[in-house]
Parts: sequence; C-alpha cells; structure tokens
Amino acid sequence: MSRIVIVGTKTRMEDAINAFYSEKAIHVIDHTTGDDELSIGSPVKGTSKASERLLKVRAMEKELGIKKKTKTADIAVEDVQKRISSGDVESVEDEVLRAVDARNDLTQKITELNSKKKTFETLKKLPLTLDFYSGYRSLAVLVGTTASDAASVKIDDAEIFSSFDKKEGGVVAVFVKAARKAEAVEALNACGFIEMTVPEYTEPVSADEVYQKMESELSEAVEALEAENKALEALKIKYMSFLKGSDEELSIAVEKGSVPLRIAVSKYAYVMDAWVPTKKVDSIKANLEQKLGDDIYVEFQETRGRKLEDSENAEPRFSNVPTKQNNGALVREFEYATSMVDVPRYQEIDPTFLIAIFLPLFFGYMIGDIGYSIPFIIIGAYGLKYAKNKDWRSIGLVLFFGGIWGAIFGLFYYGEMLGMHFVGGEYNAAGVWEWYHESAAHGGTGITWDWILGVTFPEWFYEILPNVAHGEGVGKLEDVGFLLKMSVYIGIVHLLIGQLVGLYNMLIQRGVKFAFIHKGGLIFSFLGMIFLCYALTDFMFNKASLGEGITFVCMILAIVLLVAGVAINTKAEGAMHAIMAIPEFIGQILSYSRLAAIAMSKAGMALAFNYIIFKMIMPSHTVDGLVYLDYSSGIAMVVIAIVMFAFLHLVVWTLGILSAGLHALRLQYVELMMRFFDGGGKRFAPLREKRVKTFFSRKTSTTKEV
Repeated sequence: MSRIVIVGTKTRMEDAINAFYSEKAIHVIDHTTGDDELSIGSPVKGTSKASERLLKVRAMEKELGIKKKTKTADIAVEDVQKRISSGDVESVEDEVLRAVDARNDLTQKITELNSKKKTFETLKKLPLTLDFYSGYRSLAVLVGTTASDAASVKIDDAEIFSSFDKKEGGVVAVFVKAARKAEAVEALNACGFIEMTVPEYTEPVSADEVYQKMESELSEAVEALEAENKALEALKIKYMSFLKGSDEELSIAVEKGSVPLRIAVSKYAYVMDAWVPTKKVDSIKANLEQKLGDDIYVEFQETRGRKLEDSENAEPRFSNVPTKQNNGALVREFEYATSMVDVPRYQEIDPTFLIAIFLPLFFGYMIGDIGYSIPFIIIGAYGLKYAKNKDWRSIGLVLFFGGIWGAIFGLFYYGEMLGMHFVGGEYNAAGVWEWYHESAAHGGTGITWDWILGVTFPEWFYEILPNVAHGEGVGKLEDVGFLLKMSVYIGIVHLLIGQLVGLYNMLIQRGVKFAFIHKGGLIFSFLGMIFLCYALTDFMFNKASLGEGITFVCMILAIVLLVAGVAINTKAEGAMHAIMAIPEFIGQILSYSRLAAIAMSKAGMALAFNYIIFKMIMPSHTVDGLVYLDYSSGIAMVVIAIVMFAFLHLVVWTLGILSAGLHALRLQYVELMMRFFDGGGKRFAPLREKRVKTFFSRKTSTTKEV
C-alpha cells in the first residue's frame, strides 16, 4: 500500500469526489483536527436534501413492504436522477401516504367496531333494551360479565337480570339504589364480576338490532380495507423499482456528500490523505489530473512495507494500513470464514487460502462416504448459485467442496457408500480375487453392496477401489489404528504449516534474527517432539532398539532439536515457557484424532442402522450356507425397511453436517490460525459506488444533484 496526499480547490470539491469514486481504489484516511490549522469540512451542497429524500423513500418502502430482498427490475441511473430531480419522490410520497392514511383509518375503525360489537353481543343475552341502562338519578346501573352464575346473588333494594353459559360465561345487569352501589359491587365480585361500559341510548333499541348494524358496518369496513390493501399493493408494484433505485441512488449521493466530513479543508482548498494500491499510484495521479487539471495536485508520500517498525514509528492515523485481501474468485468465497475471527493485519499472511484448502478437505475426510457426499454437492451447488446471504453462501461453499472431497475419499480411500463397502472378498491361494456375500468369518457384518444387490461387480470396478487390507477399502471401524495414525500425520503437517507461516510472518515483520528466536525455537521443539514420539512408539510397540537403525537416528535428531529449540526459545520467552511448550505439542497433535473419531462415530451409527435393516427387518434365505436377501417375499417388510433405511441415513447425514463441519472449522481456527494469526486489521474500503438495482445506460462523468 502507498500513501498519497491530494490537494485541490474547494470550488471543485464535488467534481473531485466524483473523480475519487470513479477510481475505485482510494481509501480515505479520516482527518483529525490538531495543530495544522485545518478543520473538518462540511457536507456537499444538496446532501441535506438527499438525506431528507432518502428518509422519505425508506419510510415508503417500509409502508409498502418493500424489503432488501424484494426482487425488482433494474433501473437506469439517469432515469432515477431525472425523476428525483423533478420531484417524483415527493409526489409518490403524497400518493402513498394518502393510501396509508386511509388504510390506517379503516384499521382503527375496524378495531373500534369489533370492540363495540363484542359489547352488544354480550348485552344480547339480557332481556332489556338499551335505553334501560342509562338516564337514572337515584339508581345505579351495574353491567358486566361474570365467571359464575349471578342468579343466586342477593342484593337488597335491587333488580337483577342475568344470563349464564358454562362455555361463554355470564352477563349481569343490576339496578340498585345509588347509596347501595358499593354493597352491590362487593356482592357481585364473588361471581368474578368485571364491569363494562354501555353506550347511552334514549330510544328503546334492542342490543341485537345494534349488533346487526355493527356487523354490517364492520363488513363494509373490512371490504374497504381489502380495497385499500389492494391499492397499496398496486402502488408497491407500480413504484417498487423506482423506490429501490432511489434508495440506492440517494444513499450514494449522501455518502458522496459526506466525504468532506472525513477530510481537512481551509478557506479555499481541501487536503485528503489516502491509501491506494502501490501499483495504481501513477494511474490514479494521471487520471485525477486529467479530469480536474490544475484544480488538483496529487503527491506520493510513502510505500508502506510489511515491517512493523514502519507502522509503529508512523503518525498514529497513518499507522494502521488497510488490508486488501488479494484472493482469486474461488478463494475469495472463503474470506467470510476468516472474517468470522478477524480481518488480517496488513503485515501478516491472509489465512483464507489455507482455510480454502483444509476446511473442505477435513470435512470430506470425516464424511468419507460417496452416498452422503452427493447430496452435499447438490445442495452446496444450489446454495452457491442462488444464496445471497453470506452465512448461507459459506455453508453452501463448505458443503459443495467438502462433498467433492467426501466423494473422493468415499470412493478411493474408504470404498464405501451409505456406511457399507462396495465389495467384500479376498484373494485366494492362487492370487485370484474371490467375492463372498457373508463375511462374518472375516470380521464385520457381511453387509456390502454386492451382497445387497446380489451381484458380482466387474474386475475393473474393483481395480479403482482402494486395495487396503482385505481389498474393501479403509474400514472405519476395523482399521482404527490406521485412521488414528493418519489423523496424527495430518495434524503434524497442518500444524507445521501453521508454524512455518508464523515464521514467515515474523520474518517480514521483524527480520531474520527476531523470527529465528521467537519462532525458530518453537519449530525445532515441535520437530524434536515428533521424532522423539516416533522413536518411543517404535521402541514400545515394535520392539525396535533405541541404539540402532532409524529409531536411533530419530532419537538423536529428537535430542538435538529439543535442546536447540529449548535454548533458542528460552532467549525469547524464558526457560519455564520454553519447557512447558513441549508437552503442549502433544495435545495439539492429538487434537486431530477427532478426524478419525468423527469418521468412526458416523460409521458406527450407519453400521447399527444397516444391521437392523438388512439383518433384522429385510427377509432373507440361505443357500449353501450363505445368506441372501429375498426381495420377492414379505413385501410389507421390504417397504418398511426401505423407509427406515432412508430416514435413519438422513439422521446420520444431518449429524455429519454438524459434527464434521464444526470440527473441521475448529481445527482451522484453534489449531492452525493460532500458530500465526493475530488479526486486528482494517479492511481496505475504497471510495466507490455500490450499485445493485441501478445501472448506467450511457457513460457519465458526473452525478447530478439529487
């Protein structure tokens, strides 16, 4: 990254801002007021109006139900600008607000009618006209609902009318002398009395008549509301493209107009510091001077390297160089996974490339089944094509590439599909391959695809399968030791890559000596511990001699590397830290045993489900001591078995997403990135227009005032 200073005349600031945006490579360094006698600028003329219009547009979008993900037709920038300038935002607002006000009035009216309707529906149960409930001087009238029957309530000097239903509750009207109102209320409270307000009527009108009138008015109001909602829906369809385009255009206008708030200005000029990609310094300078002539001056200040010393000695606002992640189209998709931890610093290696390699690889290794992987590939491809949300795209990314690796491992490494090997067999004494359908004598359940289908696969198919042990592929439950060894080897390689990247980071940040002392010692200790463990395991399990052969060589290398590593690391971190770091390596490596553990746990579930389905549910018969499935008899059991087969493997498949996905991600974050990644960077954010709903129908050099 290089730092430049741009100085220009204040009268052409708006043209300059448009020119800055057209370059799409200028990252503004926010100005802070100090002793330079320069102040922060004020928004460009028209920004306040654009901001006001933007608020109106977003309010209309909310009222019309136009959301961020609402699909609308794209609209030309020139058309949007012309319509905004001619006052279409205000005219559309008037039209929308009239419809919204009418809808709100009807909604309020319906609410009030429903409340009144409920009152008269309750009063219908009493044998009184509405004029009886008001107009008295010496009498108090108590009307309300009750939880229990009020017919048994005794109130002196009172007339009581009541009705009760066990499901709907009761209603009561009490006419009592005003002086005894409190006594009446107390007596009614025993029935769960809740008083209600009755509208005053002077004419003898029944509650049922008013209720019917309310229903009629309510029906008319509901119809009117439906009409207004349809009118609003029509307005939405009519204006949603314009409103989405206006939202985008006005947002850009407000953003552009606010740029002066980030730079320094004097009475006649402005000054802007910025970071730009080093390779674009000359082109940016030439382009700006061509567009603005003598009204602008661009001066190169420095090219910032990777050494931390340069940033530490710089002025505070120039110390944090923005990070521009230069990844290809494919690797760029994995940047979201990196950003979940933090943005890489300018001075360190971006781990996205390593995550793009190892995350789907580990996921596929743990799945390792072509039957489970094919749905992963299909769903992942669908998500990558149609998903817009970053979370869903990242999940689709892992499923797609993880599914590809899972299919590769499932076919060429494990040789299985849906928890079952494709073939079962062995070489006979003559070296000829013989297939068998019941392999309990060979260890296992004998459930293989050739046995289920009752066929013998051609030899060419066997030749593409992994020739491990008995020819079926790596058994996740039989070759446990092999899987654990492979997990350890994978962990060693993965961790060593992390250590080497950390060494390179320190090399470019602090120099050779610092990197050697702070990372070289750890790498020596790491390698020494690996050689030591290899020698000891060879000695204990293979009965090898520590004094000869490869075991002796490994022991000598281990001692030399450990001593050198501790000595170097002591100088950097202290003796205690250097010694305590050694056993930590074992825990880090053993953490990768989860690769085998997840694969085995999934295989164990699939084994149990397959055994239940094919050995306990599916009908079978025996010929010459061999068991064969019988699909022609017991059709009901066959159907049940097929349904259970689909459901139970769907369970395994779902758990595979969660377990393999989470643990593959954990190994990247906790084991790999902790070896070298610090984070805390600031993302490179150049001035540029982000257009999704609008497009330029012809080339324009400036943006009109909106």
